[in-house]
Amino acid sequence: MQTMTENILDVTLLKPGEKHPEIFKRFDALVEGDHVTIFNDHDPKPLYYQLLGERGNVFKWEYLEQGPEWWKVRITKRMKNDIDETLGQIAAKDVRKAQIFKKYGLDFCCGGKKTVKEACSEKGLDVAKIEHELQQSDQLTYSRPIPFGDWSIDFLADYIVNTHHSYVRKMLPDLLAYSEKVMKAHGSQHPELIQITQLIFEVNDELTAHMIKEEKVLFPYIKELVKAGSNGSSWHAMQLGTIQNPINMMEMEHELVGSNLAALRELSNNYSLPEDACASYRLLYKMLDEFEEDLHLHIHLENNILFPKALELERLSAN
Repeated sequence: MQTMTENILDVTLLKPGEKHPEIFKRFDALVEGDHVTIFNDHDPKPLYYQLLGERGNVFKWEYLEQGPEWWKVRITKRMKNDIDETLGQIAAKDVRKAQIFKKYGLDFCCGGKKTVKEACSEKGLDVAKIEHELQQSDQLTYSRPIPFGDWSIDFLADYIVNTHHSYVRKMLPDLLAYSEKVMKAHGSQHPELIQITQLIFEVNDELTAHMIKEEKVLFPYIKELVKAGSNGSSWHAMQLGTIQNPINMMEMEHELVGSNLAALRELSNNYSLPEDACASYRLLYKMLDEFEEDLHLHIHLENNILFPKALELERLSAN
């Protein structure tokens, strides 16, 4: 089903190798403000990351239908004067603004590719009010924040491993142990603990594999880029092509973990304790709250600072 009058593309009718090239062709042919709607039999989220990586933040992605059988997505080419900074870009420049996003539950790490307008629209928030608070934040005084954006990216990669990866590896065994303990003791009265425990096990599996890929593949390549840039030596392109490919994968995995953390918060009613909560119950929810806080910063440093700088460095090295 391909009707140019409606500009709908049914990608289920295309061969696997033709799908993304045809979608890119349709998108590139759009004039500003126009859109193409794609129809698929699975979530085309990988396309979102590829489009973002190869074209930049020049489109709006809207789900019109989200499964379970069919997915329909409208992709609109933004007007040039409507390309605002994303939540992630704003947070990377000023940690005070990140605190405002956190106050209103606006995800600046996993969901940091959205503009303030888009994020507020999705949550039904008053964008004018939040924009005003962002402007007022410039007048607030904070202790000097850690200048993550000023660091070299090889140093930042080491910091992420030594600080955040170490923290995750330290906390996950305790979270697994306490979630099982609390579920066995209170699961009959609070059945949500069963789902909470399952999600914690999923987060454990996701993050354990994820961190290994970063430490063994992506971060060493970033260090090689930095070394080549500093001394003019040659560097070896990744076997998978551009660094954009593993970055896309890491960001998708970040989003998956982020959605599981959001589900944990929803199931626990923002980690609200019941009246019969024991000491282990209280400790579990305290650890989960702290774990989420650390992971948001962890993912913010990668998605909004490390990855964009690594992409730019690879582009410059290739010229």
